[in-house]
Order: sequence, then structure tokens, then C-alpha cells
Amino acid sequence: QLQLVESGGGLVQPGGSLRLSCTASRFTLDAYAITWFRQAPGKEREGVSCISRSGGITDYADSVKGRFTISRDNAKTTVYLQMNSLKPEDTAVYYCAAERRLGGCTRSSAIKYDYWGQGTQVTVSS
Repeated sequence: QLQLVESGGGLVQPGGSLRLSCTASRFTLDAYAITWFRQAPGKEREGVSCISRSGGITDYADSVKGRFTISRDNAKTTVYLQMNSLKPEDTAVYYCAAERRLGGCTRSSAIKYDYWGQGTQVTVSS
């Protein structure tokens, strides 16, 4: 069974930082664009950031632009989401999803992704 596993979530104070990791199990990520989503209770799932296969194209939601940075290490089959200056409204379960595509990336929830992780909780609170 091919899997994506997220890690790095936790409880952090406002203004703090966390780095999330999305790691592939039993396959390599180099053929996939990766998108980070988040979903807070009672809210719709939001595409936070995405990165292309090569890492050369990235995109961010306005709500996180300038605070979050997505990167990837294909050799380690891992994609990272560095989250700085965290706010209480960033509290959510964060998921990574893989889409097999030739170029670019998307933050859309409307497409069918090939793999999803189980999610990691991020809580920003004092």
C-alpha cells in the first residue's frame, strides 16, 4: 500500500513556527506535485500551498503568503511546509496530497489526487 505520512504538527504559541513533513512510503515523489491542505472544524478544506515535481513552481494561499514556505527533497521523498509567524487561525488538521502530473501544481480541492495522507494537527494557542 502506497502511503503519504505527515508529521511535525503540534501545539505552538502565536508567533511561533513549525515545520511539517510529508513523506512517501514505498514510492518516490518525483513524479508528483504535492499540495498541502488544511481543514479546521466547521470550515471547508483549504489548499494552503503546492509545489511542482521539480520544485520550481510553488503557490500559496493569500492567507499564508509570506509566512509559509513549501519545499521538497525528492531524494528523501519528502515535502516540507515551513510555517512561521503562526496565528490562531492557522489551527487545523494539515494534510498533504500527491497528484501525478507533468508540470505545475494546483491548490484546488476539486481535482482527484492520487494519494492523501492521514493528517497532522496544528494548534496555535497561548
